[in-house]
Amino acid sequence: MAAARRTAQAHGYGGLNFRDLAAQVGIKAASIHYHFPSKADLGAAVARRYWEDTAAGLEALLARTANPVRCLQQYPDIFRRSLESGNRMCLCSFMAAEYDDLPEAVKQEVQTFADVNVAWLSAVLSAAAVVGPEESEQRARAIFAAIAGAQLIARSRSDISVYDALIASYRTAGLLPA
Repeated sequence: MAAARRTAQAHGYGGLNFRDLAAQVGIKAASIHYHFPSKADLGAAVARRYWEDTAAGLEALLARTANPVRCLQQYPDIFRRSLESGNRMCLCSFMAAEYDDLPEAVKQEVQTFADVNVAWLSAVLSAAAVVGPEESEQRARAIFAAIAGAQLIARSRSDISVYDALIASYRTAGLLPA
């Protein structure tokens, strides 16, 4: 699963290949097929694990950081870590760009990733009193989209400082708390 995650973060769903994945981890492709009968099954499992890990990480951030404004300030760091790891993308953001070519099961997991992030952001925005409850979901979607876009632009330049500059500009503009 970890090797499939790294591959998908670098090459997307289209880059998942049973033979290459088996070679990376030193097993036979048939062993992967035993657990994941199709590429769609593998892609959905990897995306599900990714959003589950992200959800757990977001909850851990809330647990260790009592201040919701501070949580919002740290949120972009989650996406920055992918760039720090070989200029990779957030797995579900990468897969979302391939949306038309994804099997339905993978699409659902990618959508769940976005939903998990938007729900968390919305709750934390409300708790921080950055916006009212009626505006929190719209702001959460804007933050999520802006951060994913910043990651995409930085990756296309192979320059993490581009990501940092964009996040700083979001703070200056008031999209993210400074």
